[in-house]
Amino acid sequence: MSRKPELKGRAARLARLFPAGPRQAARTPFVLLVVLLLGGGLIGLLVLNSALSEGSFKMDDLQKDTKSLTDEEQALQRDIDSYSAPDALQRRARELGMVPGGDPAFLNPDGTVKGVPSPAAQQSVQEAPAAVRPPEALLLSQTIEAPPSPATPPPSTRSEPAEPPAPSAAPTEAIPETPGR
Repeated sequence: MSRKPELKGRAARLARLFPAGPRQAARTPFVLLVVLLLGGGLIGLLVLNSALSEGSFKMDDLQKDTKSLTDEEQALQRDIDSYSAPDALQRRARELGMVPGGDPAFLNPDGTVKGVPSPAAQQSVQEAPAAVRPPEALLLSQTIEAPPSPATPPPSTRSEPAEPPAPSAAPTEAIPETPGR
C-alpha cells in the first residue's frame, strides 16, 4: 500500500478544507432540482399557450367587428351613391317643386352681362308635387315595386286634386343687360 506524503505548511492548511476521501454526492437535492425545472417548464408552457389562445380569440373578435363595420360602410356608401346620382337628384328636386333653370347669364368682372338671361320654365299643375317625401321613401319605392292594394285606388284615378305650385317670392323677369364700359 502506498502511503500519502504528508503535507506541510500552506498545503496542509488547504488540504484540511477539502474532504479527504472519495464521497458520494447526495442525490436528493439533484432530483429536486430536476423536478422543479421540469415542473416550472411545464407551467410556463401552459401559461404561454393560454396567452396565445386568448390573443387568438381577441383577434377573431376584432376581425368580425372589422367585417361588420366594412359591410356597414359599404351599405352607407351605396346609399350616398344612390342619393347623389343625377337621376335621383333630379327626381328629388322635382318633388320639392324645383324646375330646370333657363339659359344662364354671367356677369363679367367689369359689370357687363354675358348671355341673355331667361326665366325658368313654369311647372304645370300635373307636375306639381302633392307631398314631399324623404329620400328613404324614394329608395323604398324604387326597390319594392309592390302592386297597389285593392283598398287604395291607383294614383292616376284618385279624386283628390293636385296642389298648385306655391308662388315664388322672387320675380321671374329677365335681368336687363348693362352696356359695356
